[in-house]
Amino acid sequence: MKNRSVFTAGLVTAVFIFLFLPLPGWSQDLEAIVSTQWLENNLSRPDMVILDVRKVEDYRNGHIVGAVNLFYRAWAFKKKHLYAEIPDQDDLSEMIGSAGISPGSRVVVVGSTGTPQEKVHGARVACTLKFAGVKNVAILDGGFEKWTYESRKISKIIPQTIPTIFKGHFRQDLFADKAYIVSRWGKMILLDVREKEYYLGEKKLDCVEKAGRMPGARNLPTSLAFTPSGTFMEREALASLAESVVGQDRDREIVTYCDTGQCCPTWALLLKEVLGYRQVRIYDGGLQEWMADPDVPQE
Repeated sequence: MKNRSVFTAGLVTAVFIFLFLPLPGWSQDLEAIVSTQWLENNLSRPDMVILDVRKVEDYRNGHIVGAVNLFYRAWAFKKKHLYAEIPDQDDLSEMIGSAGISPGSRVVVVGSTGTPQEKVHGARVACTLKFAGVKNVAILDGGFEKWTYESRKISKIIPQTIPTIFKGHFRQDLFADKAYIVSRWGKMILLDVREKEYYLGEKKLDCVEKAGRMPGARNLPTSLAFTPSGTFMEREALASLAESVVGQDRDREIVTYCDTGQCCPTWALLLKEVLGYRQVRIYDGGLQEWMADPDVPQE
């Protein structure tokens, strides 16, 4: 009888744990890229925040039901001479809280795929949220264009947002600054995600002082991550592309960079969240900062 009582008590305890306590990984189980069907099926989740980062006028003309709007430029703004810097932590926390986001929220970032520049906005915002300590962040595959192409429900009603006091745990391992790159020179893979003509120095943006790249950098253009319709390539294709450039070692440190820090989060997010590379950082100062410093290596 004693053994039976012990067994029964153990069974009750196990059932309680299964039913009422969070499962391992439950707070981190949101896929990095979600489909329009998945989002439609999960619109009513109480912990869901749909974050529309398109222009305000586009948002007001129609958005996914319940979506809140924080235009992309609030997440990557001009700071001194650099075009796309992360807001200061206090400002970033206030902005995230104003959207009703807490560290435990599930956030789906909705952007536009209308232009090559707009395609990368979602990943930059998603990486910034993860930097601030929001674990469950995803990008809507195909953006708002795919949602409307499939005739899914949209609204012009601006939802009532209940602001939160956001207190996140900022992750310093997601971004790299110039000093960090110099200190780790030769010990990491530098991944240039610009288009080939920029990587080769045949073209440059006006905001970048010199054409060229970081010596030894490998090239994986951001455009290769997308299909012509604006969705992401299938995982197998992404893995093949990545492994052909950075190899199969998932523990090798990688820093992605571009001209101003706007494109490089796309491959950083795919490498880390989709393909399992564990040490990936983003250099948001980009070549705009790097090429203006004659004391750092350039070619």
